[in-house]
Amino acid sequence: MNHSNGILASMSQVPTESTVLVEGIVHARPEHQRRPIPSGDIEVEVTKFRLLNAADSPLPFMSSHAGKLPSEEQRLRYRYLDLRRPELSSNLRKRSEVAHIVRHVLHEEGFTEVETPLLFKSTPEGAREFLVPTRLASTSSRLPDTETTDLESHPEPLFYALPQSPQQAKQLLIASGAVDKYYQLARCFRDEDGRKDRQPEFTQIDLEMAFVSWGEDIPSLTTGTADNWRIGGGEVRDIIERLVRAVWSKVEGFELPERFKVMTYAEAMSRFGSDKPDTRFGLEIKNVTSHLPEPLRSSLIEHGEILEALIVDKAEHHIFGRAAKKIKGMEVEKRLDRIDIKDANLESWLEASKAIHTLSEVTPLSTTELNAALGVISGSTVWLAKRPRIAEGGSTPLGQLRLALSEEAQCSGQLTLSPKPHFLWITEFPLFTRADEDKEFLAHGRWSSSHHPFTAPMRQDIEKLYEGRISEVRGQHYDLVLNGVEIGGGSVRVHDASMQEYIFSNVLQ
Repeated sequence: MNHSNGILASMSQVPTESTVLVEGIVHARPEHQRRPIPSGDIEVEVTKFRLLNAADSPLPFMSSHAGKLPSEEQRLRYRYLDLRRPELSSNLRKRSEVAHIVRHVLHEEGFTEVETPLLFKSTPEGAREFLVPTRLASTSSRLPDTETTDLESHPEPLFYALPQSPQQAKQLLIASGAVDKYYQLARCFRDEDGRKDRQPEFTQIDLEMAFVSWGEDIPSLTTGTADNWRIGGGEVRDIIERLVRAVWSKVEGFELPERFKVMTYAEAMSRFGSDKPDTRFGLEIKNVTSHLPEPLRSSLIEHGEILEALIVDKAEHHIFGRAAKKIKGMEVEKRLDRIDIKDANLESWLEASKAIHTLSEVTPLSTTELNAALGVISGSTVWLAKRPRIAEGGSTPLGQLRLALSEEAQCSGQLTLSPKPHFLWITEFPLFTRADEDKEFLAHGRWSSSHHPFTAPMRQDIEKLYEGRISEVRGQHYDLVLNGVEIGGGSVRVHDASMQEYIFSNVLQ
């Protein structure tokens, strides 16, 4: 056996994934043997090798076997092996590149990067906080002694809270005048139930600007009034859109439009039943109240409600028809009236709605006008639901149904969503809410801030605020949505001390 064969025989005994030091002669591969990998154009004629660190044999799993991956629990247990997968190592490099782009763009825009404290005082912002005990500092509370009249000191432990966001620290920084454009890649902590788009700790691009416009009464300072941006903060919008365009261009190689679309919260809830609508597919919700026969229409108006419908008509049946059959009777339908339209009930299907019978017992209820307005024909499927005229919360039952139909249609291969990213600003949220379950543990039936208590009302709704028409007050709060997922949000602040005190005392109590 020659020397080369001896080396190869020795190397074949080394466990896979071990670390070795190789010496040899580098040769260019023939053109037809080259491969699209970092070292694909060369090969090494090994003259010497040294085993630096042997891997266990066998390993729990092979990260190079993409088609034979174990469960997520197993991959997390052996995270150091899982990170060798190209998908994950690529994500780490991509995140680093995005952070570099963010810093570069914001530096060019005159922002100053400032770190704010991680150990902070507990501040109610809506989510539960992680508490950190400290062993060095303590306070004393004086309690009356049961046997004597003397007061004794009782040490109490102190706790820091990890910040949900750098909210108060950055506002103090801007108010100080030291910095008028702040940012940081901020670590945030929330002791909440897990969600697919939220972890207990995460990083957000956090920024704050001084002296931004405060509503559409100063159109010369607000850049978006022509496309439904009627709140302040147009300067923040400009920065974020430039930032996102730069990231998508340099990292994804995709050129985004100069302007992202804008939609009000009321429109998003009416058309899509969600405050973060996925606009990559249609299937829009329709308000059918104006097409209802009397006395149904008047009864709904009297109760401050509307009747909405989601319709899978004959034109959309090839996309959503199978999905409509699949979800029949599932949890997502339980708060809805489902009516399958056939020739026999085409002119009277409204009578099958339980929601209608709670409003009126008058029969028969003709659907001739409804059919003409909505395009309902035999073979259509209609879902009906009532809701308050002023929308509340993050989604409606019909909005949840819309997403369920989309997911089922995608799973069956009937619906393919566009790979093009759909960015959308949502504005004019209700300033206060009683429909957020995540905040109810603090509110106990009182009003909560939809965003946070420092968010300014829209200028047009200030009078409603002081008149006590709380549910009608819209805030200068905006969310950025991508393909149905909220990826960011912010607001214009309250700058009037008396208004801020009124919100704390009279509204939030």
